Amino acid sequence: MTDVILAFLADYWLSLLSVICLLVISAFFSGSETALTAASRSRMHTLENNGDERAGIVNNLIERRDRLIGTLLIGNNLVNILASSLTTSLLIGLFGDSGVAIATVAMTVLLVIFSEVLPKSWAIASPDRFALAVAPLVRPFVVVVGPISSLVNAIVRRILHLFGVNLSSDLPMLSAHEELRGAVNLLHREGSVIKADRDRLGGVLDLGELEVSDIMIHRTSMRAINADDPPETCVREILESPFTRLPLWRGSADNIIGVVHSKDLLRALAEPNVEPETLDIVKIAQKPWFVPDSTNLKDQLNAFLRRKLHLAIVVDEYGQVQGLVTLEDILEEIVGDIADEHDIDIQGVRQEADGSIVVDGSVPIRDLNRALDWSLPDEEATTVAGLVIHESKSIPEERQAFTFYGKRFTVMKRVKNRITKLRIRAAEDEGQVG
Repeated sequence: MTDVILAFLADYWLSLLSVICLLVISAFFSGSETALTAASRSRMHTLENNGDERAGIVNNLIERRDRLIGTLLIGNNLVNILASSLTTSLLIGLFGDSGVAIATVAMTVLLVIFSEVLPKSWAIASPDRFALAVAPLVRPFVVVVGPISSLVNAIVRRILHLFGVNLSSDLPMLSAHEELRGAVNLLHREGSVIKADRDRLGGVLDLGELEVSDIMIHRTSMRAINADDPPETCVREILESPFTRLPLWRGSADNIIGVVHSKDLLRALAEPNVEPETLDIVKIAQKPWFVPDSTNLKDQLNAFLRRKLHLAIVVDEYGQVQGLVTLEDILEEIVGDIADEHDIDIQGVRQEADGSIVVDGSVPIRDLNRALDWSLPDEEATTVAGLVIHESKSIPEERQAFTFYGKRFTVMKRVKNRITKLRIRAAEDEGQVG
């Protein structure tokens, strides 16, 4: 029997070598598919900008991911089928009809271990390095076989269309912002990105989704100067104010006629023969800038930078003043105002000894979420009080309590129709509004 096998190997060594080469090529296709689909696009773009030609090839290949995968699958299946056919032919000549079963088992083991698991495990361990190594070899194959892959993809899409499944190669499943946000959240869960950095990156991504009305200082909390007050009163209010810019109104709070900067006031008072009693506050006021309350924060930030201004008056669609927004308000949406990720350090929030949180009703939901790592929804309401009113479908009385989103909200203080203070604690049993 040994002599027969040796004689067989002597006669068919070329075929055996061909099978081994095909297994190696199959491993190359499998590893290349895994590496090129898992490679970091951002890292490849960085390397390409730094002059790495191989990174440029990788970027060109993954721009049409469906064509790349289809081409590699075609190549992989071709070599697998050819290797299996050669092996079956060889073993039939050696063992007769039982050679089919032996070839099936042998090729299954060899293909799974050496052409699938091994190369893919290697590729996924270092996808960027693997992709850079194989990209120059994959590109010419994609150029040759790519049209066939495109044809196959078109046939597949047509078949799926018959069953009501429509695939679009132009529209990604996730937007670039969603992919970036998901990556940041994943890195945060893995411990690679701390909460503060995650919140800053999330703040940048949220700018396009938030409107000025979500972060503005409401007109009820807005500090402003009455131009009809005596000049010395206006001067004293401006100098005692913690803000460097204050709106100036006349007749009614809706009639904003200017914005007074404390530096302009000090500069005017430094002029010869100018006293607070004789100062014309209107003359030193800057022209007010009005912006719609529906402007998103990304556009408003760009407008602040373009105009080189720091404050804007927010109006609704009827031109009524709703509040004001500053450049600092938008920047705080990015950097936050939390001193330490484990401490509560936002105005209007106090943690009690029993673990509950006492919150002013005007505290923005986003600030509370960022401070406590909660996930209360802020789509329908901007403040905590607004959230309670929205969920309860009423204006609650004092000591009324509601349970939603895993939290127990108790109204501690109400002034007229405004909820001014609440206590929040973890709900023992999550349920609907009660």
